[in-house]
Amino acid sequence: MTLASLLLVVLASFIHATWNLLAKRAAPVGPVFVFAYNLVACAAYAPWVLYLLAQGSIAWTAEGAGFVLLSGLIHLAYSLCLQRGYQVADLSVVYPVARGTGPMLSTIGAILILGEAPTGRGLAGLLLVVAGIGLIATRGELSAFRRPGGQAGVHWGTATGGLIASYTVVDAYAVKALGVAPVVLDWFSNLLRLFLLLPLVVMNPRRALARMRGFWWLAVAVGLLSPLSYILVLAALMEGAPLTLVAPMREMSMMVGALMGMLILREAVGPWRLAGCGVLIAGVILLSTT
Repeated sequence: MTLASLLLVVLASFIHATWNLLAKRAAPVGPVFVFAYNLVACAAYAPWVLYLLAQGSIAWTAEGAGFVLLSGLIHLAYSLCLQRGYQVADLSVVYPVARGTGPMLSTIGAILILGEAPTGRGLAGLLLVVAGIGLIATRGELSAFRRPGGQAGVHWGTATGGLIASYTVVDAYAVKALGVAPVVLDWFSNLLRLFLLLPLVVMNPRRALARMRGFWWLAVAVGLLSPLSYILVLAALMEGAPLTLVAPMREMSMMVGALMGMLILREAVGPWRLAGCGVLIAGVILLSTT
């Protein structure tokens, strides 16, 4: 793995954690914020997509269009689920749980659905992920699960992680097997989400604008940074970086997200949640290298 590829992945991790921090700040806005940042993303990245289309380097097929549609639907569910999680729980819970459960659920699916034999390393990774989630959610106190709302962050984070696992598989197939350009896949996915969320704005535009008052700068930042973090990782892979190294390295964003929650949002992270992030990252690395 070259130094350039390493720097791309590290930068992508920090950008990913940053846009999630900004999305957390806009949590009260709800789905209207998702519409707003998708609007920004579509506008900002349109010139790049139009250039690729004008070059004629993109060959559309019915199968490719179907996977772009499926990717857009899953990404829409992911965006709404993540934003809802940020409404009801801390960034330092939802974000690491979401990032950690994606690889965990992918491994469980491979064992249960595809019949793959579990390895000792894979089982150890699963146990570490579960233990890490437990530490993050409870901060070392099991009674936290019995408190009102104590499980909300884990529930929404796990649901988001399942959607991450789903779109990862769909997007990887679209890019690698069908030859869909990554930026085109991401842009048309954003465009689909934009149209599906449009009724939220059209039905009551005055209310939507009122909800976004004071949050437009966050929408602009998330709309620019969210696709960029994804494109940087794909660029590292195109440079020849092995997926077995890129995948676990991306998960350093979990620790960055927890630290941002503690230092910027003043969330009660503490040593237990930080330790949980470390355990979670170790589990993801084991799962990614099985």
